[in-house]
Amino acid sequence: MIGEIVECRSGHTYAERPVTLNWEGARLPITEIEDAWRIPEGRKFRVRVDDGRTFELFYGELYDEWRIREL
Repeated sequence: MIGEIVECRSGHTYAERPVTLNWEGARLPITEIEDAWRIPEGRKFRVRVDDGRTFELFYGELYDEWRIREL
């Protein structure tokens, strides 16, 4: 199974700033990062895309994979 796709900008570490996500076959530009936090398993973001919907993104560092959930 192919994991969910999030494109991001990375500086010092991977997954510092998500810029687009693929959801239900559509590539959605992220217009705002509303919140970002770190948990022991990786990084989480609450983002808004250009059509106004909000998503929670989780990057799991152990398995190098993204999870996407629409809020």
